[in-house]
Amino acid sequence: MTITDVPAGLAAAADASLRWHPGGPFNLLQTLGTLMRGNGDPAFASRPDGVWMSFTTPDGPATLRLTVSGDPREPDVDVQAWGSGSGDAISTAPRLLGSGDDWSGFDCPEFHATLPRMVVEARRRNLALRLPSTGRIVDSLVPTILEQKVTVIEARRGYRYLMYRFGTAAPAAGTAAPAGLLVQPTPEQWLRIPSWEWHKAGVGPQRSATVMRALRSAVALERLAGLTAAEASAKMQTIPGIGIWTTAEVVQRTHGCPDSIAVGDYHLAAYVGAALTGRRTDDAGMLQLLAPWQGHRQRVVRMIGLSGFRKPTFGPRMTIQDHRRH
Repeated sequence: MTITDVPAGLAAAADASLRWHPGGPFNLLQTLGTLMRGNGDPAFASRPDGVWMSFTTPDGPATLRLTVSGDPREPDVDVQAWGSGSGDAISTAPRLLGSGDDWSGFDCPEFHATLPRMVVEARRRNLALRLPSTGRIVDSLVPTILEQKVTVIEARRGYRYLMYRFGTAAPAAGTAAPAGLLVQPTPEQWLRIPSWEWHKAGVGPQRSATVMRALRSAVALERLAGLTAAEASAKMQTIPGIGIWTTAEVVQRTHGCPDSIAVGDYHLAAYVGAALTGRRTDDAGMLQLLAPWQGHRQRVVRMIGLSGFRKPTFGPRMTIQDHRRH
């Protein structure tokens, strides 16, 4: 994996840019897709001219455009950035794209021999997947808190409402930039959102209070990016309202953690149990099933998801709640 100069035309069109060589197959949307809060995430846009995203850095907001070119077996990834945070965004782009994600232990023949066939086959078909590492704790933590104990549909609806009301326009990136791209509110902006706006977003008082409580320590939270995933997870869990499910979902994205499992997820344990044994299980059973692959459990779960397996429907679905009526 190397970084080289970008073509002059690309460099001239942006405030900062780089060309990154993954050193093997690479799928841009598959790698970054886990960061998107659904297809309607206002901070992302996937278009024929590349993947666009916007976020805040320590130096300010940035708009990023990422494109893949060259030989599909060893492509190049061109990254362009605009805005006051463009320098920081470019410097962290390789990590964002999974430069630190090492699959060698997972891919060795001895380890593959221990894996179910569906996982091995899914990995064979998805060698271009990397686990991204954003290093941005707050950007991942807030929407994850909004997803606590509610349906994905409900959580993403609330997140979009808050983004459209309190997000800010992404830095201008010329005429090619997608219209309506937004930067997530800063911690200070989140903290200023009045209670009735959380209510209109369908976010219950328990979740909004957890966001507020966490973001009063936003500076300390961002420092957790420099710790290991396990250390960061433990420190986040000292904040009331943040538990193992939330921190697992966060460090999967902020640290590219290959082992974090979202214990307490409404569907995951039943899904993993059905995939590996044909029977649903609970969290304890899921952890027991995944124990032989400690260190790579998240990779195993990702491969089960990419295998195409669909579990049978068990029992009633979670009801979508509407807190706006109370």
